[in-house]
Amino acid sequence: MDKKTKAIICIAFSNGKRHDFKLFKESKTKIHPEIKIVTDTGYQGIQKLHRKSELPKKRSKKNPLTKEDKMKNQEISSERVVNENVIGMLKRFKIIADKYRNRRKRFGCFGFEKSL
Repeated sequence: MDKKTKAIICIAFSNGKRHDFKLFKESKTKIHPEIKIVTDTGYQGIQKLHRKSELPKKRSKKNPLTKEDKMKNQEISSERVVNENVIGMLKRFKIIADKYRNRRKRFGCFGFEKSL
């Protein structure tokens, strides 16, 4: 998603339940190497696929987060809040949950194809 315009740049979908990162890998979406990706902790391992990616540091029982880690995580989450708001809007209108029942040629009529 573009942070400034809040436009959805790329979509990937599948039938049934599938984890976001697995869907991302299977879609083979190409991202320009200069673009910074900000993800959540569900995308562990994306650094191997894209060098310029940021994800929050996870804590464990034995290794709690430091103040610097917490501040960095807060910065990352403040960048991601725009994405989460758009995802929430899509879920609210059941765009993601329900089956698309319109004509296939109208699938891209929502501005998706213009931004790809």
